[in-house]
Amino acid sequence: MYRAVGHGTPRHLRPVLALDDFEPAARRKLPRPLFGYIAGAAETNAALRDNRDAFAEWAFRPRYLIDVSKRSIATSLFGQRHNAPFGIAPMGISAIMAYRGDLVLARAAAAAGIPMVMSGSSLIPMEEVAHAAPGSWFQAYLPGDEARIARLIGRVEQAGFGTLVLTVDTTTMGNRENNIRTGFSTPLKPSLRLAWDGATRPLWLWDTLWRTLRRHGMPHFENNYAERGAPIIARNVERDFGARDHLSWAHVARIRRQWRGRLVVKGILRAEDARRAAEEGIDGVIVSNHGGRQLDGAISALRALPAIRVAAGGMAVMMDGGVRRGSDVLKALALGADFVFVGRPFLYAAAVGGEAGVRHGIEILGQEVDRNLALLGCLSVGEVGMQHLQRIRGVPAPEEGAGGTGAA
Repeated sequence: MYRAVGHGTPRHLRPVLALDDFEPAARRKLPRPLFGYIAGAAETNAALRDNRDAFAEWAFRPRYLIDVSKRSIATSLFGQRHNAPFGIAPMGISAIMAYRGDLVLARAAAAAGIPMVMSGSSLIPMEEVAHAAPGSWFQAYLPGDEARIARLIGRVEQAGFGTLVLTVDTTTMGNRENNIRTGFSTPLKPSLRLAWDGATRPLWLWDTLWRTLRRHGMPHFENNYAERGAPIIARNVERDFGARDHLSWAHVARIRRQWRGRLVVKGILRAEDARRAAEEGIDGVIVSNHGGRQLDGAISALRALPAIRVAAGGMAVMMDGGVRRGSDVLKALALGADFVFVGRPFLYAAAVGGEAGVRHGIEILGQEVDRNLALLGCLSVGEVGMQHLQRIRGVPAPEEGAGGTGAA
């Protein structure tokens, strides 16, 4: 699956040697408001920065003179085999960052043998993605009333998705000042500034916006409800992001009774919430602070992992936030994750290179995981554990210490 970078890779992608290389390339192609939407987080970006900083607090303790020639990075999750221990996280409005962005991400993931999670804030009908990449997951932002929730869950099931992800950390929208500063808004408001930003990015204007409008018309929020949502420029688009501050575990319990597939809760950062999820019959949790886009200063997923791993019992424990290298994937696995999801870099890759860009990003990350697995002295990702890590800075979080997990 993983070939040498540069061999068979489109010429314009050959300078991309790491996931971080996609970001400056996307900055050059995307209008400033769109790039700012992806790159920014909430308030001071403290949670966003800590998602990366947390990885630097751990160093590897490798073993050598072990035959790792038959190693594999394949991973089993929910009884299904994936070619790598990582997948693509849900990201909203991908289809204005890259032409048919959700399909691009889903097809690239399917071709690589990894899962992609489709966002509820997407601009392509979920049925198209489920048809193009049947192994994809769907992530839902729950509507405000029970009848609409039930109809949405029914639509997801009818579309053919086998895994439903409930994002629970959007009680209210985070304070995303960065969006305002870069000119992004919901609804997307036509303005001279937006027109100038688009005109100065002609490749995006032609490759993404013009093709979308000509072939598919004005993008709509397609999947927030059972019915089609509003256009992205409609004044009433905020109705598609109705109040969720009353949602509770009772709603999750009702969804569990209705949904017959695998059910995952995303946005868990505390051990007691993981225990409650297990009690409600949830199949897995994704430890996440929403990429730093909700509560600024929230603990990073990596810091929260050890205690949640202890509390989760037999549930699958996944994480996202700050993963940029194969070494990050392995550190997350060592700290208790069964699987890892990566967001922003793959959306940058889609914006820069379409499906080929996403495939290139997956190959890069897969190669790094494979190489670092060998250098650790492991034959499989299942062997990676706390014995391979040592804390080199920082102090254990209170819940982490209480859970009995520290540096090896």
